[in-house]
Amino acid sequence: MGDKRRNVPVKDVQADEIWSFVGCKEKARTADYDPSFGDCYTFVAIERDTKLVLNVAIGKRDQTTTNVFVEGLRQATRHGRFQITTDGFAPYRSAVETSLGDRVDFAQLIKVYRATPEGERRYSPAEVVSTQTVVGIGQPDPARICTSHIERQNLSMRMGIRRLTRLTNGFSKKLENHCAAILLWFAFYNFCRIHQTLRITPAMAAGITDHVWDLSKLLA
Repeated sequence: MGDKRRNVPVKDVQADEIWSFVGCKEKARTADYDPSFGDCYTFVAIERDTKLVLNVAIGKRDQTTTNVFVEGLRQATRHGRFQITTDGFAPYRSAVETSLGDRVDFAQLIKVYRATPEGERRYSPAEVVSTQTVVGIGQPDPARICTSHIERQNLSMRMGIRRLTRLTNGFSKKLENHCAAILLWFAFYNFCRIHQTLRITPAMAAGITDHVWDLSKLLA
């Protein structure tokens, strides 16, 4: 998938992280556990119009993973100015400035959530009470500062990847298997799965391929 996603023309990119865990949850991890156990985040960048997933990085929610993720996004996109919107995660600021500062209009959309009772917080998302826009680089179009599409992609991940289903025992027991399952799903999403709105695959919408791939071609 990485070979196919090179020099892709983009106009509007959204990025976000989705939580999961490997082996055990972070609060249950002890010093003698595998260092890869605990919280594991998948960073995802999607093009708003074509719905193509441009880059994925899997790791801890820290500056190192963010830097790798944004540098991969730079390599996947064609040189030319585009807009990118992320959530309020602070490491994005230095990562975007370092890797993409010469060719993006960058903004962060920060959401403020209302405190909820424990049961409601566990089984349903918290209520958003306000949002704040912070401009990082350039002059992003206020009408396109949005993370709705990448958040909808997060829902598709939760529904399509068993290892990301909440409150079950289907979680990954090894980091390698976790990465393989997620990357396989994204390859399927880009090349095989027809998007309901586009009526074609994201890879076709982006001009990477001219037909829907079947599973035999994907796995060849």
